Amino acid sequence: MAVSRREADEAAEPQSPRRVVVLGTTGTGKSTLAARVASLIGADHVELDSLAHGPNWSPRPVEEFTSAVEEHARRPRWVFDGNYLDRVSGSLWPQADVVVWLDLPLWVIVPRIVRRTVVRIVRRTELWNGNREHWAALFGRNSLLVWAVRSHRRHRRELPGRLSELSASGVRVVRLRSAADSKRWLADLARSLA
Repeated sequence: MAVSRREADEAAEPQSPRRVVVLGTTGTGKSTLAARVASLIGADHVELDSLAHGPNWSPRPVEEFTSAVEEHARRPRWVFDGNYLDRVSGSLWPQADVVVWLDLPLWVIVPRIVRRTVVRIVRRTELWNGNREHWAALFGRNSLLVWAVRSHRRHRRELPGRLSELSASGVRVVRLRSAADSKRWLADLARSLA
């Protein structure tokens, strides 16, 4: 009987995920968690936003974004963070050993976004490809706050079904609903790798 790539990988290192996707609304701590997981498992950390946004916040062409995701996904170990549900859920997520959904409540997310964005603006922090946030990131129709509310609703509506299907296909799915859940999960992962 033939052994699939996933079964061979799991037999080689049953406790150590090699490929992880971290999902969640902006402000949930995706990048922070993903960087920690990448460090623990010795993997590359890839922020999907860095592949999607060119200089001056210009959107990268879909083909270029897809090609960059595929290039990173060919590596043996990786941790991707970001959503882009319609662009990567069918191709990237099934390659993961674990998909983590940071499903924090809006009352936690919104203050985090405000604090993080103000600090980035004041410090003129470069995010990706020379891009920096401006005050418009907090105010107006296209603000991060409006985006957070919209995407939070969409995630709550769509992700349970999508992730249930993914779990049924053999990918481990973890839903973390608080910062305490995230800390516990990360600590459990670190212990399993010790």
